[in-house]
Amino acid sequence: MVKVRLSSPGCAKNLVDSEIMVGHLHQAGMTVVPEAEKADVVIVNTCSFIDSSKEESIGHILEIHQHRGMRKRRKEQKLIVAGCMAQRFSKDLAGELAHEVDAFIGLDQVTKVAPIIEGIYAKERGAHPTPDNFVTPRSTYIPDYNTPRFRLTPRHFAYIKIAEGCNHPCTFCIIPQIRGRHRSRTVESVVAEARQLVQEGVREINLISQDTTFFGMDTWEQRPNPRTPVDSARGTALTTLLRELNAIEGDFWIRLLYTHPAHWSDELIRTIAECPKVARYIDIPLQHISAPMLDRMQRETSGDYIRDLLRRIRAGIQGIAIRTTFIVGFPGETEADVDELCEFIRTTRFERLGVFRYSQEEGTRAAKMDGQVPAKVKEARWHRLMQLQHAIAKDVSKSFVGRTLRVLVDEPGVARGEADAPDIDGRVYVSRDLPVGAFVDVKINSFHDYDLLALPKGQQPVVYKVAKQAQ
Repeated sequence: MVKVRLSSPGCAKNLVDSEIMVGHLHQAGMTVVPEAEKADVVIVNTCSFIDSSKEESIGHILEIHQHRGMRKRRKEQKLIVAGCMAQRFSKDLAGELAHEVDAFIGLDQVTKVAPIIEGIYAKERGAHPTPDNFVTPRSTYIPDYNTPRFRLTPRHFAYIKIAEGCNHPCTFCIIPQIRGRHRSRTVESVVAEARQLVQEGVREINLISQDTTFFGMDTWEQRPNPRTPVDSARGTALTTLLRELNAIEGDFWIRLLYTHPAHWSDELIRTIAECPKVARYIDIPLQHISAPMLDRMQRETSGDYIRDLLRRIRAGIQGIAIRTTFIVGFPGETEADVDELCEFIRTTRFERLGVFRYSQEEGTRAAKMDGQVPAKVKEARWHRLMQLQHAIAKDVSKSFVGRTLRVLVDEPGVARGEADAPDIDGRVYVSRDLPVGAFVDVKINSFHDYDLLALPKGQQPVVYKVAKQAQ
């Protein structure tokens, strides 16, 4: 029986790919173990979104290779690299890591992980030849509701990938080249998966893709009228999906992640407002507000459009918490652009906000632009924005003191409210006696920066960490 250890750094979309691989490993009779030293095969499901994630992935690969060489019993251990980095750099890595890595698995090969492992051993025995590279040039795969999958999240929350790929032309992003064109699942497929998860005890369903608001817009049959132009049918499939998910029996949250501002509609705003199970939380990466920057990034939105959209969202959905991200140090960015962004953040007062330092990614149009910003300048601008948001976040947290909040308990003593997505936002520290995986109403009696405290008198938080939004 082959023992496999799988490591999955990266985003939730990457995690779903890992869950699919584990599901297929179990189906093939292989065992998944948590310790690398006990594994016959180690799989690293890599991220390749920005330089730091690539460096982290490569460092992890080399560390595993070094450790298996130090252990006599593990010298025969196989090492497989999967995920976005394998998809993007498979040809280069096959040469550079030929002695360290036994196989590279592309995004379309996640369901074939077991036969790939079997092929490595067969090749070693000389049984039959196998290809040295399993990566297809362009990703087209998307999972369905009945795809074998083993969840790696806690029992009470899960991710559902409703679409794969991206059609947007953002000049800073490499994702369309890695994950291919946008392709949506059907509403029926997503609802079937969600219904099964709720029956298994899941209390929070997180809808993910590269752009969840584009869901169904690539599928002609999902328009209400085949003659209706795409622009007129904007968001129709997503609103249908949200209403059908909301109709599933049970007590659970539906969380909408990775929405693009270009595809929001008044009907989507109205749908969220009318569906009580949809969390009063949206994730809408805006990237910038300055017109020159939005134009150079090719974000398909203007500053005026963004301001009006946020106004309509807040007016239409009572109690909504808005999470966004921005990029600083994009080529050509001036101090005036940063000043405008700071003023926008100061006046909009986002409940949740993160900032990326621009990463000059090989293969993107922005990488070849003039006006590349020095690293020290990027760092200074990042600190400026985060210092501004830190003060706003403290005010937002302070506003909850004295209020009763419904939370979902993640682990003993730690919970989250509707305004906090898993592994991204802040925490609510609660009594350690509250049951994990349950919804509980708690009274907020204090706060600490991004985190809220709802603790009995004299009890201290089990663990304290700064929320990832501050990083």
